[in-house]
Amino acid sequence: MEPVSHQGMPRLSWIDTLYSNFNYGTDGYDAEGNEEQKSSREGSETMPYIDESPTMSPQLSARSQDSVDGVSPTPTEVLLPGGESESDKGLLMRKLVLSGVLASEEIYINQLEALLLPMKPLKATATTSQPVLTMQQIDAIFYKIQDIYEIHKDFYDNLCPIVQQWDNQTTVGHLFQKLASQLGMYKAFVDNYKCALETAEKCSQCNNQFFKISENLKVKGPKDSKEQPTSVTMEALLYKPIDRVTRSTLVLHDLLKHTPSDHPDYALLQDALRISQNFLSSINEDIDPRRTAVTTPKGETRQLVKDGYLVELSENSRKLRHLFLFTDLLLCAKLKKATVGKHQQYDCKWYIPLADLVFPSPEESEPIPQLHATPDHEIEDMKAKISVLKSEIQKEKKSNKGSSRTIERLKKKMFEYESWLLLSSPTIPFRIHNKNGKSYLFLLSSDYERSEWREAIQKLQKKDLQAFALSSLELQVLTGSCFKLRTVHNVPIISNKDDDESPGLYGFLHVIVKSAKGFSHSSNLYCTLEVDSFGYFVSKAKTRVFRDTMEPEWNEEFEIELEGSQCLRILCYEKCYDKSKLNKDNNEIVDKIMGKGQIQLDPQVVQSKNWQVDVIEMNGIKVEFSMKFSSRDMSLKRTPSKKQTGVFGVKISVVTKRERSKVPYIVRQCIEEVEKRGIEEVGIYRISGVATDIQALKAAFDANSKDILMMLSDMDINAIAGTLKLYFRELPEPLLTDRLYLAFMEGIALSDPAAKENCMMHLLRSLPDPNLMTFLFLLHHLKKVAEKEPINKMSLHNLATVFGPTLLRPSEVESKGHTNLASDIWSHDVMAQVQVLLYYLQHPPIIFSELKRNTLYYSTDV
Repeated sequence: MEPVSHQGMPRLSWIDTLYSNFNYGTDGYDAEGNEEQKSSREGSETMPYIDESPTMSPQLSARSQDSVDGVSPTPTEVLLPGGESESDKGLLMRKLVLSGVLASEEIYINQLEALLLPMKPLKATATTSQPVLTMQQIDAIFYKIQDIYEIHKDFYDNLCPIVQQWDNQTTVGHLFQKLASQLGMYKAFVDNYKCALETAEKCSQCNNQFFKISENLKVKGPKDSKEQPTSVTMEALLYKPIDRVTRSTLVLHDLLKHTPSDHPDYALLQDALRISQNFLSSINEDIDPRRTAVTTPKGETRQLVKDGYLVELSENSRKLRHLFLFTDLLLCAKLKKATVGKHQQYDCKWYIPLADLVFPSPEESEPIPQLHATPDHEIEDMKAKISVLKSEIQKEKKSNKGSSRTIERLKKKMFEYESWLLLSSPTIPFRIHNKNGKSYLFLLSSDYERSEWREAIQKLQKKDLQAFALSSLELQVLTGSCFKLRTVHNVPIISNKDDDESPGLYGFLHVIVKSAKGFSHSSNLYCTLEVDSFGYFVSKAKTRVFRDTMEPEWNEEFEIELEGSQCLRILCYEKCYDKSKLNKDNNEIVDKIMGKGQIQLDPQVVQSKNWQVDVIEMNGIKVEFSMKFSSRDMSLKRTPSKKQTGVFGVKISVVTKRERSKVPYIVRQCIEEVEKRGIEEVGIYRISGVATDIQALKAAFDANSKDILMMLSDMDINAIAGTLKLYFRELPEPLLTDRLYLAFMEGIALSDPAAKENCMMHLLRSLPDPNLMTFLFLLHHLKKVAEKEPINKMSLHNLATVFGPTLLRPSEVESKGHTNLASDIWSHDVMAQVQVLLYYLQHPPIIFSELKRNTLYYSTDV
């Protein structure tokens, strides 16, 4: 998955930290060799193309970077005090924008200072008998950096006191106009940029002392922060002015948006914007966004169309590959192990000319040995470990004693865990075939990516393509170009992100999929929803199939748990009922994707209390949906029902006493229905039910409706499962009680099996009888569900993950007492909550009467 910026453009980091581990063969080209793990090293880059479009923020269209020092567009809606006039709000927005500029400028100036720091000592040694670099090399590498630094230092020094003493009469237009008029200095830097990079690279290869200097430049943090200086390479810092100049119009757009046309600044800002846009246009005249000397056998220019990381299955082993789609061939590569002073390169594993590439149909594909999917509990355990490491890294950074060595050690461990997760999690098969011989099988985490690759290849195959074979020299030249041509630099894992990048959203996204239009014929249609999680996309919800229609109206609401998510995808399918279309790779019928689209989850937008209506356009199809977000903190709040005659939000003891039952009627009926017709449903309890159906069942149970049994028999089984989960979530206190929460946390942490057994059984005896009876009833049911794991894909661990944090949660008082970062959703507490339920699920059957019979031998005080 490519991380996506809040503007919907690919976020591609300049610094590359890549992980690879591969082995393959092909009939056309078969490279065998020892597998190795590469070490991290930044890569060179051809000059980026700059988008100077006035309707959007400048981006690098061929190789975009959304670095931490860029100014983000200020949201058009922020929380402002009520009663203020529009002009007052505009002034406040201007100040917010300018405050962001100051923070960004300070970071940029610190980066330029770090780049200039070695220049003076290098110049001093240049005149000695043992120079590190010659004066000519120094001038080439640091060309115009000093001048650019002085321009921005002057701009910062003048802007800072103005923003700090802000009032209604403040003007800043003259400063931005002056800054724009000095952009010509960047033209000289851009013209020399390639020379600077090549000189620095050659000097690093020839001089080990300079190599060490260039690999470890220290950039200090903001002056008011306690952050330790960070290590950055010279190559990365040399890119900063390029990155900066592409953003020269960004803040001007935002300032103009919030500046009245009669304000003294307006004309000056317009002039600054005009100068900036003209400057960007003049640079683009000299830049080719896809510059390459590689030619095809027919003499045409071969261009890179798409590239990305995929997991290939070879000899029942998963290997991470970098796949490159050119205009006439598909090339599969791995990154060679880096050696000191050598330029990083790819190693070609195989290639297929597009004229020879075919996608076998499900009935044509040969069956393969059953995929050895990684057990879900191992995936969830690894997510938990990654989250704990993230939490530890944040604590180390906040601590004054936090050593960079400790942080690096934690980051290295997290990189290993995330790399394992990236390799182990994909399960969706994507097979390509060389019609002259061998097939290749990739595993993807999302049908979205599979569709994108297939569509990109098929679009190129519509051209007049001819089969060919590359000579070893041609293949070497082509593979050598991959490092500079690639557009996806980083393996999509969290530890590759800059620290200042958005951590994503943690909590619950409520989505209503409303309707769709634009279909050419009547079909059986449904939608699926995906969100990114831990570096890859996961399918989270699916609408019902709307039959024989061109205008489906689903109007279905889903609650999707977010784990650092930044993007929502919607895919629209045509349901296939033809069993001959069975995919032999995964024994699933292949449904046709009618359209797909994605939207950025901008925290400023989705965290509004109101529903946000939106439309995703996909291949002429328009899907209308609404969404709103609620944080994890909000989900912890349990509001007792004011209507004590109902069951939701009412104490379990009150409900059972009123019903004269041992287990609430709602629990018994929902479980009975699931066991009757949902126990073999794939993803039961994990797949979201339709929210409107769940609310209807909730209302019926609360009203003690006579029609409840009829409703249950007619209702979708996922809605019934969702109603049961909702009941437990809305209890005034969790089923395992607030009082015993800490005791459960301590008990599950015991390492001695006998001590743990005594403690965990003692805690069950300490529960009120209605709670205990209901818990044991649920426990028995979940074990029955897990017995059908080969069919429903729900293991004991999966079920513990779903129910654990619902049945056992800290009270609001305790959660406020140790508030963690939002990214600690898989914190130690949540892991322990899952482990508590898993302990009881894995325990031999627990009988209420036998458990209570032993009460005499134990104290009931906790």
